[in-house]
Amino acid sequence: MKTLSPHAVTDPQVAIRLLDCILHISDTMNGNEHPSEQKMNKILDHILGYLGAEQGSIMILERRQLVVCAATRQQIIGKKQPLDADLVASWVAREAEPLFIEDISKDSRFPMRGGGTYKKNSLLCVPIFHKGKVAATINVTDKAGNRDLLKQDVQLLLHFSSIIIWGLVLEDLQGKLTKQRSTLRKRNKELQHQQELRSELSSMLIHDLKTPLAEVVANLDILSYSITDDSKEFLEGAQIGCDRAVRMLSNLVSVDKISDGKQQLLEENVNPAALLTEALSSIRAIARLKDIAIVHHEEDIDLPVLRIDRTLILRVFQNILANAVSYSSPQTKITAGIRLDDTHIVFMFVDEGPGIPAQMSETIFDKYARLSSQQDALVGTGMGLHFCRLATELHKGRIWVEGSEGQGSCFFVELPI
Repeated sequence: MKTLSPHAVTDPQVAIRLLDCILHISDTMNGNEHPSEQKMNKILDHILGYLGAEQGSIMILERRQLVVCAATRQQIIGKKQPLDADLVASWVAREAEPLFIEDISKDSRFPMRGGGTYKKNSLLCVPIFHKGKVAATINVTDKAGNRDLLKQDVQLLLHFSSIIIWGLVLEDLQGKLTKQRSTLRKRNKELQHQQELRSELSSMLIHDLKTPLAEVVANLDILSYSITDDSKEFLEGAQIGCDRAVRMLSNLVSVDKISDGKQQLLEENVNPAALLTEALSSIRAIARLKDIAIVHHEEDIDLPVLRIDRTLILRVFQNILANAVSYSSPQTKITAGIRLDDTHIVFMFVDEGPGIPAQMSETIFDKYARLSSQQDALVGTGMGLHFCRLATELHKGRIWVEGSEGQGSCFFVELPI
């Protein structure tokens, strides 16, 4: 084998060999056929093959000790060596300098390195730098053939320092990613379990609340036939509160069912004008308590019937109207109307409230979204508009809002004919 000078890499044949070795190392790093703990051993084999050496090891510096992460002698992988030990790799890591020992049996600094461990006398050890600090060392002994290692071989070994660091960094990243994936899987399972528990608890609470609420509504209805005019306002307030609670529970149930794909539409032919009239009638009592006028803007047009789930769409309108009442000031009005497009009927609800900022025109339909922490208690949990969007989209329609801050809002519900 020809003796290589420190600048021999400029020779075309040597350069080709070096590039070929680097490509093999790159393939090993990027491949998935070997576990990460085997990749560094494969990289070490490629480097030793390029140098024509039989033995070697790569040691990583961790907490002031060197740990063997790859070695031709498999039994030493995982072995640890203190940084202050009087040994070759420790000296190189401390001094941050490469070391060439021509005859280890005669080197007084490292008397423990003799004794027949190696076939030949010379040894190379090179520091591997990462961000200006020693991160690892690579050790090479036993040149193949009749030649022993030469001091010039240090230069060849240095060519691979950055490549080895690349491999170490990739291996470290892969290990961290594996741990993170494992942690995420565990957390996802915990979150899923917690979500299931919350859903079960929510279902139980909703189920348990339905019966007492139904009893309260029934008893209030009975009282309405015998109560005096002086107490009628209090009765109406109680009825409105119960109605709001029932609507909130219904929203929670429907949102869960629609999200899970379990909501079945009970479709029937519905007169659009009659449905809007019913929605406005159901909200007049709440509006009267706040001194808000409800205006039904009717046009003399023939409207086709809609094939919809009447109960769901009625609740969509009631939620929009309750929201409008909540944000409107006394002595204002809420106007509702219908327009006919070619293939759709569009319901419109206009209020004179504070309006909705443009950046919130989409987010207000998100789950638990609320326009302001200062809002009226009538709006509740922020589920109302989210339910409206889900129910409208379930009918292959759409819902949106227009207007600007300080100018009131107009909600549109578009349903296909």
